[in-house]
Amino acid sequence: MKIKINDKVKVTSGKDAGKTGKVIQVFPKEEKIVVEGVNVMKKSLKSGKKGEKGQLIELAAPFYASKAVLVCPKCNLETRVGYKMDGTDKKRVCRKCKEIIE
Repeated sequence: MKIKINDKVKVTSGKDAGKTGKVIQVFPKEEKIVVEGVNVMKKSLKSGKKGEKGQLIELAAPFYASKAVLVCPKCNLETRVGYKMDGTDKKRVCRKCKEIIE
């Protein structure tokens, strides 16, 4: 998976198309990501004790990583990710500005 935690991504399709945000969680086996402020769902919580009220909480739900594209931190453009061998390390590279993405 080419998207990592703390990457800035832009959503390309779906109800939140055009929104950008930071990746909070990555699920590589399901190929899904969670982005803050995107794909927000409301969930109702029951009261814990008698006499308390229930709550409605908002949480960001995961969606497929193929619906998001990485935004390069150097050139601020939506880009695909390439790889470059730097000695024994494999580094991610922006395909537009050729800078290493950390």
